[in-house]
Amino acid sequence: MIYKIRIILDAEEDIFRDLEIENSDSLEEFHNALTQAFGFMGNEMASFYTCDQEWNQDEEIALFDMGENGSDVRLMNETVLEDVLSEKSPKMIYVYDFFNMWTFFVELADIVEKEDGRTYPNVLFSFGELPDSPPEKKFESKPSIDFDDSFGSYDDLDFDENWN
Repeated sequence: MIYKIRIILDAEEDIFRDLEIENSDSLEEFHNALTQAFGFMGNEMASFYTCDQEWNQDEEIALFDMGENGSDVRLMNETVLEDVLSEKSPKMIYVYDFFNMWTFFVELADIVEKEDGRTYPNVLFSFGELPDSPPEKKFESKPSIDFDDSFGSYDDLDFDENWN
């Protein structure tokens, strides 16, 4: 089967790509198609994240395992697209280049039969140009936790500076 997927840059302006890819391809193959479709070199770290219907991030699926002794993180080359993207869970988040945090919303749009003579992955539609730098993220301006900064003086604490 062929997945038709829309990948949208997390930005105010509309920038997206529609791709077709085989549901049996790995997430690494999808990552390669996605980076090419948006014009990235593909040489930066990246991860997919499963998510719920409201785009709340869940499990990470990384390009490489960066743990020293191996870890429990799922890897793109070991994960098949149809195992994480389906009609029941049609959304994922993709982050490319962790220093710049290019963030994309990935959504399964349709599942169709494979067409003879067509090569996959295939860019169906491209809209908008990627900006020179990633869109700024808007974070809360006020922390959600109130800190009690009415603390008077460290002299009031029973603290032994020669403790060791």
